[in-house]
Amino acid sequence: MNGSPERLVRAAAPAPGPDGPVDGVALVTLDRPEILNALSFGLLAELAGVLRSLDADPSVRAIVVTGAGERAFASGADIDEMADATPESLEAGRAFEPWDDLRAIRKPLIAAVRGYALGGGCELAMACDMIVAGEDAQFGQPEIRIGVMPGAGGTQRLPRLIGRMRAMDLVLTGRTIGAREAERCGLVTRVVPAEDAVPAALELAARIAAMPPIAVASAKAALHAASELPLTDGLAFERRAFLALFATEDQREGMAAFREKRRPRWKGR
Repeated sequence: MNGSPERLVRAAAPAPGPDGPVDGVALVTLDRPEILNALSFGLLAELAGVLRSLDADPSVRAIVVTGAGERAFASGADIDEMADATPESLEAGRAFEPWDDLRAIRKPLIAAVRGYALGGGCELAMACDMIVAGEDAQFGQPEIRIGVMPGAGGTQRLPRLIGRMRAMDLVLTGRTIGAREAERCGLVTRVVPAEDAVPAALELAARIAAMPPIAVASAKAALHAASELPLTDGLAFERRAFLALFATEDQREGMAAFREKRRPRWKGR
C-alpha cells in the first residue's frame, strides 16, 4: 500500500510477529512514510474505521498502532491540508469526530512509537492506553510554533499524564523530549531499543490478549474513569464493573481454574 491515496492505514489481524502470527493481537500501521505519517483528515477517518472494525472482531483482544518506516510514528497534522482551514470549515467537515471514535474503543490500544510523535502524533499516542517507545522516539506538542495550540486532546491528556507544569513547559515552548525524559515524566509505559518498539508492543499486547476479554475491557474503562471522575464517583464506577463481572462465564472459569490448578480457558462471555 505504501501510503497510497487509496489506502492510508494497513491492518493485520492476527498481527505478524517475529515468531509468527500473534494470537488475539492486531497490528495497525499508519502508512504515509514519505511524509512522516502526517495525519490527514482522510487518514484519521480511515484509522477510526479500522479500529471500530477491530473492536467489533471477537478474535481481536488487543491492538497495536504504529507508523510505517523508522523516522516517525506520526509527525503531526498535515499542514498543507490545515493551512487554509477556517473555524467554519473544521466544524462543517467534522474534523474531530475520529478522535471521539478513538475514545470509544473498548479493547486495549498500545502505541509503538519510533521517531517523531509530534502534535497530532503525540495526541494519537496519548489517546492509546499504553505507549511503548523506541529509544529514538521524540514527543512534543509544537503547535504553538505555527500559531495555534493542541486541539485533539493535547492540553487535556498531557497534564493528566505528566502534570500541569511539565505540560505547560511543553505546550507553551513547543519543545520536544526524548524517550527517556518521556519515561521519567510518566508519558510512556516503557522504553526499548529502537528496533524493538513494535516487537515489544506486540509482546505486551499478547500478554493482555491472553487475559479474559470482558474483564480487560471493564478494567480499561474503570482506569479511564479514574482520570475523569471524582474519587467517590470513580469508586462507584469500579464497584459496579466489579460486581458485573460475577455474572460472566469467565469469572466462574477463572476461579475454577485457580482452584483446580490449571490454565483457564476464556470464552469472552
